[in-house]
Amino acid sequence: MKFLAITLIVHAPDPVTGVLGPTYDRFREAIDNAVLAEELGFDGFGVGERHERPFISSSPPVVLSHIAALTSRIRLFTAVTTLSLLDPVRAYEDYATLDHLSAGRLELIIGKGNGTAQRELFQVTAEDQWDRNAEGYELFRRIWRQDKVTAEPRFRPHLTAAEVWPRPYQQPVRVWHGSATSRDSVDLAARYGDPLFSANVTNPIEPYAELIRHYRERWAHYGHDPALAVVGAGSAGYHAARTSQEAVAAYRPVFAGQLAFQKRLGLEPVFATLEDFVERSSALIGSPQQVIDKVHRYHERFGHSVLHLPADASGLDPAAHRASLELFQSDIAPVLRRDIPDPPFAWGPVLA
Repeated sequence: MKFLAITLIVHAPDPVTGVLGPTYDRFREAIDNAVLAEELGFDGFGVGERHERPFISSSPPVVLSHIAALTSRIRLFTAVTTLSLLDPVRAYEDYATLDHLSAGRLELIIGKGNGTAQRELFQVTAEDQWDRNAEGYELFRRIWRQDKVTAEPRFRPHLTAAEVWPRPYQQPVRVWHGSATSRDSVDLAARYGDPLFSANVTNPIEPYAELIRHYRERWAHYGHDPALAVVGAGSAGYHAARTSQEAVAAYRPVFAGQLAFQKRLGLEPVFATLEDFVERSSALIGSPQQVIDKVHRYHERFGHSVLHLPADASGLDPAAHRASLELFQSDIAPVLRRDIPDPPFAWGPVLA
């Protein structure tokens, strides 16, 4: 099994202290967490893309390029690239450049995105967002593979024998399809034989397990070898300590702050208590053995071979957060790496 640390670069008041720090410091924290993830032995680091409050992750290629300059091994993920909002030609230029600057460490997770504010910012409607995502992906895919492209897309100007530079480092880049609720995203991934990354952070396990089951069904429908279907999955939170009591006690004020923040945004919490959150969500909070057992329980339903953890302290004491990540790598990851197979492809640059 492979492990990623992921941030959406939320810029909101600390859930425990209520203090909102400077934007510069929040970016610095995200960069430092990426360097730490490589130092501790994580296999990948992901940066989300959002174009609305309280996120400041509107430019993943810029952030990931900075991380690429400070690291040498860790693979760099987008989580996710919202192709429904982007010109696929411009997105290709940004990511092909990053692909070279990172020596082929780029992995894309794409998705249609969600959120009314960012749709309005880019004048995208709920009705056409999925079509834009599918069209954007198909054009992006062609540009990555072909030196000249002729196309008549609906949502951007036509291309006639267009050359888009630079030509990429990887041939081709691996593209994962992120999905929280959409069967369309799942079908698109299966159609092209691409891996799926389940968001798996908001609800209990059932809706995500159903989408993954549908992915595997459509994968076979399109004639792909079932053994080559690859699934990644997220986690709603993470904090491990030597005992479950220590872990839960440390996380309790964090959860209380997150609950209050959701209510201020007018969101109805799915998990109203910390105990329910620990039991029924994908959060990994407890002793090392409890975390291992929960990942196994989800693996029985998902069959996933990649797992992401939140990279941010999110209100935890920074020293406790680091100790928790160190504990993951020393006591948890080795067991899961032994018990759960890696994806059936090389974890490195994709070169023809």
